[in-house]
Amino acid sequence: MPVPFETLIPYVIITAMFGVSGAGLSKIKNMNNGGKKHRWSIDQWDKQMMDRDRRLTGYIRGQTDNPIAPAGFELNNPWRVEKRFS
Repeated sequence: MPVPFETLIPYVIITAMFGVSGAGLSKIKNMNNGGKKHRWSIDQWDKQMMDRDRRLTGYIRGQTDNPIAPAGFELNNPWRVEKRFS
């Protein structure tokens, strides 16, 4: 006994929406990383280097081959200094 095509329409719509949402999330992650693939298992060292790259280039995954830091980078310290008690 054949299945009427009307019963398959919701399954096709659900499958298509999973595909569209997966492609959309992949594209958003790709755009957030400056066109590079999403990174997995980022440890503390990688976080520090990514923060340094963000301060140098303005992008979290951006890198530069310029040996001289831009003006103002010498004052751009990520460490926060605590206020000393008297």
